[in-house]
Amino acid sequence: MKLAGRMILDKTFTTLTALSVLLLSVILLVVLGPMIYRGSGAVIFRGTVEFRKMQMGLFERGDAEALDAEIAQAQEVRDAVYRQIDEFRQGIDTEELNEKARKIHREFGGELRSNGITGDEYSELRSLTKDIRDKLEEASESQDKALIRRNIEDVLEHQDDDRLKGTLAAGFFPLAANFSKAVENADLAKLSQYTEAIEQVEDILRQLFGPKPGEPTPALARMRYGATRCDQAQILLGKLLWIEKWVQTEPGKPLEKIKTPRSEQFAGTPLESLPGFVEKNLAKMLRPRLTFYWQYFIDDSYNSHYFGGVGPEILGTLLITVLGMLFAIPLGLVSAAYLVECASDNLAVKIIRMCINSLAGVPSIVFGLFGLAFFVLYLLPTFGLPSQGCILAASLTLAILTLPVMIRASEEAIRSVPQTYKEASLALGASRFRTFVTVTLPAALPGILTGIILSLSRIAGETAPILFTGAVALGPVPKSVFQPTRTLSYGSYDMAVGDRVAMMVPHNQYGMVVTLVVLILLLNGMAIMLRGRVFKKLQGR
Repeated sequence: MKLAGRMILDKTFTTLTALSVLLLSVILLVVLGPMIYRGSGAVIFRGTVEFRKMQMGLFERGDAEALDAEIAQAQEVRDAVYRQIDEFRQGIDTEELNEKARKIHREFGGELRSNGITGDEYSELRSLTKDIRDKLEEASESQDKALIRRNIEDVLEHQDDDRLKGTLAAGFFPLAANFSKAVENADLAKLSQYTEAIEQVEDILRQLFGPKPGEPTPALARMRYGATRCDQAQILLGKLLWIEKWVQTEPGKPLEKIKTPRSEQFAGTPLESLPGFVEKNLAKMLRPRLTFYWQYFIDDSYNSHYFGGVGPEILGTLLITVLGMLFAIPLGLVSAAYLVECASDNLAVKIIRMCINSLAGVPSIVFGLFGLAFFVLYLLPTFGLPSQGCILAASLTLAILTLPVMIRASEEAIRSVPQTYKEASLALGASRFRTFVTVTLPAALPGILTGIILSLSRIAGETAPILFTGAVALGPVPKSVFQPTRTLSYGSYDMAVGDRVAMMVPHNQYGMVVTLVVLILLLNGMAIMLRGRVFKKLQGR
């Protein structure tokens, strides 16, 4: 081949190589970019006062006095919303209104007797409150606005009566005023619909702001606090502002999602402006602040990763990875040394090498089933240990999983050592074992570390093998290697397919995945730095 042709081929090959690297970089960026962006939201976000309340309540973290002042400022604006809802509810809840009116009438009689009022005056006042009560009941049960207006006016005429001022009977008049205000422009045929709509609004507000003042504290941590992040708050605000319904617009066509303003549910009522008021004052109610939640990497989780971080998952991943490598490295290194230095190239060795190559391509779920059958169900009970998944069984399973890669990488690294190195050592009187330990192994160490890096990445990221042998989605931090543990890989799997609560906080799902990627990169980076130092040392630098 002429020189010009060879130069063209060299340039073509170089260009194709550069394009391949560029294409791989773009693909990696497309895959990891959105994941990293979303996963970073678990650590960097706009946290609300509810987040700071959660941190104080669950982790005792923060300034209590400053937090109390912040809560009081936010609650002052929230109370305006609660007051509007309570006043409207009292106005349209006719059963509760009638029950309160009857209760006032009954207790007013006891108040009169305790004050020593008897005889004609007692009968007159009792007759008066009975008449007020009856007019309220008649108004609440009517759909005639003119009749309602007359009865309410008759009731309110008595609010200046000195005999009723400062008594329990004065409670009739706020009831009448609230009812009048609520039904003035309301559609009386929709009172039951108003009640249902209010319950929906209150449920959304409970998710936004947490339990209403005076309500009992929920047992679940995720129910004790409102939206801890601005992105959650915006989603809930959308539910408050709009009602989504799936309707069939045309026969035979798929259902379509239709959005209508929630204010239309309360058209003509005092609550018509409530969604807009919440939207306008949401920042005052939640007091968002840019938050760097670095404790995500050390905190435990609450309520299926709804709150908290991935501290136990990181610890479990490191335990299984390090323990698995402690088993895999010596076994892989010894096996590779035997195959290269001791075994002859006979049929048995060829079969062993073929088996090793075949094991490298076996699906990881098969190793998981083997680990379950051998380590969990057979080996552990043989030594008197409980037959359950644990860190030790998972580590042994992962060690076997990565052993073929470790053997092949170490074998090739040992083979690459020049034969002259060995011959020089043997010529100086060193034994074959000492030659291997002091000459061959140090020279092959960079290649062996490459195998360790590949094995390390696979052990840390595997899910299927530990699914049966030692991983749990939720549980305490293990105190020994004979207990199961949480891991990042299995936690990500569980959050993605089996945990409905975790699906409500997708930032934590992505955060766990990104944490696993970063952890593997850090472990690989440490191994690569170690390999670089060994390589420089071998070169005498």
